[in-house]
Amino acid sequence: MDLREGKAAVKLARKSAECFLSGKTPSKEKLPEVFSENLGAFVSLHTYPKKELRGCIGYPEPVYPLWKALSDCAVHACQDSRFRPVQKSELPKIIMEVSILTKPQLIECKNCKDYPKNVKIGKDGLIVRKGWNSGLLLPQVATEHKFSPEEFLEHTCMKAGLAPDSWLDQNCKIYKFQAEIFGEKTPGGAIEKVK
Repeated sequence: MDLREGKAAVKLARKSAECFLSGKTPSKEKLPEVFSENLGAFVSLHTYPKKELRGCIGYPEPVYPLWKALSDCAVHACQDSRFRPVQKSELPKIIMEVSILTKPQLIECKNCKDYPKNVKIGKDGLIVRKGWNSGLLLPQVATEHKFSPEEFLEHTCMKAGLAPDSWLDQNCKIYKFQAEIFGEKTPGGAIEKVK
């Protein structure tokens, strides 16, 4: 995804959130061709200037065209159940960030202790699944928190509601994916490729 497409993705996320919080229906816009492809995506909201997480929702699997995934995620990120709902008055103080994901790939290891060798910090995001439990952490989470591969696996397990060492369980499935990340430098301002 090039910068022009990334800028369009961030603008679409912001417009979707603005329309939702204003009770308006977003108008159809001409978007680059990639937006009609089914791709996994996340929309993250951060306060400005502190950059504290304010909401983050996504589709890890490529189940919807990118335009729909981004629109839905932006709306749902405004209502992330971990936080109080975002108010319209807050949007001028919120930075939008979008992550466009590759399809998750199962990491196959004969010995569970080898999982950390297959996780590249700063490049890979992780999904942990065991039974009905599932948790996902985007690649930037490990970088922001300076996690080692083992810590990244532990925190993804905890996100799934599992014990930190669940990644050592043969019944636990670990997937990795990569993401292209684009975000605003300031609320509604210039957009850059973050990764």
